[in-house]
Amino acid sequence: MKKSVYLFLYLYFAIFQTAFSQVPAIPPGSVPAPTNIRQNDCPCIFRDYRVFFRITAPDAGKVQVDIGKVYDMQRDDKGIWSVTTDPLDPGFHYYSFVINGVRVSDPASESFYGTGRMSSAIDIPEEGVDFYSVKNVPHGEIRNRIYYSKTTGTWRSLNIYTPPGYDKSVSVTYPVMYIQHGGGEDERGWAVQGKTGIILDNLIAEGKAVPMLVVIPNGNVSRPGMSAGGYNDEAMNLFREELFENVIPFIESNYRVKPGAPNRAISGLSMGGGQAFYTGLRSTEMFAYVGVFSTGLFGGISRQPGAAEFNPETVIPGILTNPASFNSRLKVFYISVGEQDPRIEPTKKLVQTFRDKGLKVEFASFPGGHEWQVWRKSLHDFAQRIFK
Repeated sequence: MKKSVYLFLYLYFAIFQTAFSQVPAIPPGSVPAPTNIRQNDCPCIFRDYRVFFRITAPDAGKVQVDIGKVYDMQRDDKGIWSVTTDPLDPGFHYYSFVINGVRVSDPASESFYGTGRMSSAIDIPEEGVDFYSVKNVPHGEIRNRIYYSKTTGTWRSLNIYTPPGYDKSVSVTYPVMYIQHGGGEDERGWAVQGKTGIILDNLIAEGKAVPMLVVIPNGNVSRPGMSAGGYNDEAMNLFREELFENVIPFIESNYRVKPGAPNRAISGLSMGGGQAFYTGLRSTEMFAYVGVFSTGLFGGISRQPGAAEFNPETVIPGILTNPASFNSRLKVFYISVGEQDPRIEPTKKLVQTFRDKGLKVEFASFPGGHEWQVWRKSLHDFAQRIFK
């Protein structure tokens, strides 16, 4: 009996040691990315923001990683491919492995819906920036809800942030921000990549933001025969119908929200920034706060040959010729963009035009391109300006 126990223990530790020895080490001077599935694995981040990637693919002839720039990976004698990138900007980066020409997700990374599909991503923390880190403060809740859309004739999903104490303070009502994702994303974007719940928890705990609800709908709205999303009038009008006839009634029937424009904000990023611009400024009787983050509506992105330059007066009649009417109805009109985003110059030009015409607009820019770190900072900034 004793001999069999010793044999069992010997085999157990032999197998354990073999398995452990096959786990590649974390490169010295690096730490696993917070977006990894396992926190003793890579991708790994160095202090200078270089990133080490690896994947086991013994039968592959060529492996690359595409993280905006494509890097060729090198194979070792065990079939493990690896590469260290140039320094990357802090923030959230989608990436893929390309194995023998086929684009695949990284089995070591969590998956996120972005770029029109489920994708791997790495979140590189920014030194000294902790407004989207979980802290020892009261926490609200992100709730997923299903509602029926008469516009699309389907059941649809949305996410909603409720602030700390929402379920306990049953007599308290709250203002509400409606916030839209970008193209290639859906209602998961602001809830997951955008870290809306954490950002609001921290702001409310610090007394920098009013306790509010944040509604994150799916802005991809279509009927048979048309594509979802986009900047054209058809898409914008369909989004407006979905929001006004389905989403807002659902929220106001099921949650304790304050009614009226002074208690509603609309905001969004990229395509969602265009939706906020169209819907918010065309409906100031519904929204007194409008936030537009990194939209391509104003320019800075590829347009169809022959397409006319953006004219705000055509899209929003009176915004240049009668700005006083907008100033009287809007409490905050906010525009932001990344400083390395190609949209920045057209955006700054339009902001200056607005100001020259007498329209009150609050503008902010943040380091970064067209990516989530800029949008997290935009939400953090915008949320502090509203409902006060």
